[in-house]
Amino acid sequence: MTGLTDILQPFVDDGTLPGAVALVDRGDGTGPEVAAVGGADAGGEAPMVRDSIFRIASLTKPVTAAAVMMLVEDGRFALTDAVAPWLPEIAAPVVVRTPASPVDEVVPAKRPVTVADLMTFRAGWGFPCDFALPAVAPLFGELRQGPPRPQEVAAPDEWMAALGRIPMLYQPGEAWLYNTCSDVLGVLIARVAGCSLPEFLAERIFEPLDMPDTGFAVPAGQSGRFTHLYRAGADGGLDLVDAPDGQWSAVPVFPSGAGGLVSTVDDYHRFARMLLDGGGPLLSADSVRRMTTDWLTPDQRTGGALFLEGQGWGFGGSVDVMPTDPWNVPGRYGWLGGTGTAAHIVPSTGAVTILLTQREMSDASAPEPMRAVWAYAASS
Repeated sequence: MTGLTDILQPFVDDGTLPGAVALVDRGDGTGPEVAAVGGADAGGEAPMVRDSIFRIASLTKPVTAAAVMMLVEDGRFALTDAVAPWLPEIAAPVVVRTPASPVDEVVPAKRPVTVADLMTFRAGWGFPCDFALPAVAPLFGELRQGPPRPQEVAAPDEWMAALGRIPMLYQPGEAWLYNTCSDVLGVLIARVAGCSLPEFLAERIFEPLDMPDTGFAVPAGQSGRFTHLYRAGADGGLDLVDAPDGQWSAVPVFPSGAGGLVSTVDDYHRFARMLLDGGGPLLSADSVRRMTTDWLTPDQRTGGALFLEGQGWGFGGSVDVMPTDPWNVPGRYGWLGGTGTAAHIVPSTGAVTILLTQREMSDASAPEPMRAVWAYAASS
């Protein structure tokens, strides 16, 4: 009988992945199936183990969204509130006249940016389908958006000041644009809570859920469990991007709410189970429902065009809106990380699927290892 290890091992054998850890919990009461294959490094010197620590990249986004909903429940702000009182740098943004216009050809924003705009990625900043648009370049050059390099990003106040000088691609509420809004939310959380984002997440999410290996740097003394990070090389092999003593060896001055966390498969499973269990002990069922509801119209979705087919967007993650593959169950919530990571929950069945790897794979068409694990999870 084929098991999860059998699904993953061929991707290690053919050199696609140095290693991987995956978890499939079908929600049937039998508990999760977990497999660890390959090595934490491309040379295979350190075997992959269940508690290996990974850079989870954009799987950070649902965690950031959950933190925002906790502040909503605390009464600190409402989703409909403008963010200007806490983020004055973007109180009076400007918008390029058309998405293809030069960055100095701008008009005023028609209305203020709200918390809901940031949560749904409709605030006006972020990645569209065409990265060549003039207003996209400052996101990379000034904000250091793109694949996370945490030690290279400016401190939050400086970062927000730079964002305030960058025109929006679209008017607030008009279009879904990827990534940047989660980083803005990270700054919002810190300013409203009166503490750093790492402190807030540790106290309000990671400690209550018993997620000891999750944070913006590798836990002290645990670098031996931290995987290397690779990308595909020109010669067909793998090039080293970051080693265990590199970018995540210390908490950065700008902790990225879009892609800065490290974690393990069991830690993230606890976060996923919290959502499936109706939010307890962190959130109300209504907050979870809002997080896992698609908020986009078809017109808003076309601006970003980074979705898998059949998906919309909730708070911090995608929401399947139509069945296009065996694993596309309407209501399935989660997202992909550029470091070859993916995590999804299916509220209707209580199922969880998590894949953690250490190879940069940012193609939103879903690399084959992810598709294979999803298909396995959907099988009987």
